Amino acid sequence: MTDRASSKWTTLSAVERAVVGCRRCPRLIAHCEHVARQKKHAFRDWTYWGKPVPGFGDPTARLLIVGLAPAAHGANRTGRMFTGDTSGDWLYEALHEFGFASQPESSSRSDGMRLTDCYITAAARCAPPQNRPTAGEIANCRPFLVRELALLRQVRVVLSLGRVGYEAWLRASGWWRRLTPQERPPFGHGLEAALPDGSTLLCSYHPSRQNTNTGRLTRAMWWAVFRRARQLVERT
Repeated sequence: MTDRASSKWTTLSAVERAVVGCRRCPRLIAHCEHVARQKKHAFRDWTYWGKPVPGFGDPTARLLIVGLAPAAHGANRTGRMFTGDTSGDWLYEALHEFGFASQPESSSRSDGMRLTDCYITAAARCAPPQNRPTAGEIANCRPFLVRELALLRQVRVVLSLGRVGYEAWLRASGWWRRLTPQERPPFGHGLEAALPDGSTLLCSYHPSRQNTNTGRLTRAMWWAVFRRARQLVERT
């Protein structure tokens, strides 16, 4: 996918269509489709989405959230970012608490969820085996994130969920190239950095079960990040 090709996506709707129709990563497409056929017993009555998942949210958002990738039985099932799994339960609960989401739970694309001043995207748009997309697969997805950043012109605060989301945003935004390794903001839960253009990068551990079940990420830590995100947004 060339920069010239991606520049034709002049609206978020065009980016969404391009994401859903993407077939650049055969391993990931095969995995998404396999999971959609096999299903999880608890969701045997569902018709799985089973393809790349587009971003979701408010086109005038000041807060951008960048995650890792769709979950096999979460967004790969429902077709919406962070919808239908425990990570999404943590995310939408916090977004609702701090005024970014219309409701605290997100179960399907037709559940009435609305985001205000917030847009959710990810480094990779297909559910990867073992939740680990390769560097090449993330690079294949980067043009989608690049165009989203160009079209989301009001974003002033970026919340990266996990180190993969953090690096994906730095690369797509151009800061990875423009800043020396010494100048790049460090990743760590709760760390924030003001960037030369006036925007702020805020970092958090990802709300994966691996982190939440072990106590590496507690709800107090998680809500503190969103409380800070709200403060930063209101300063812009």
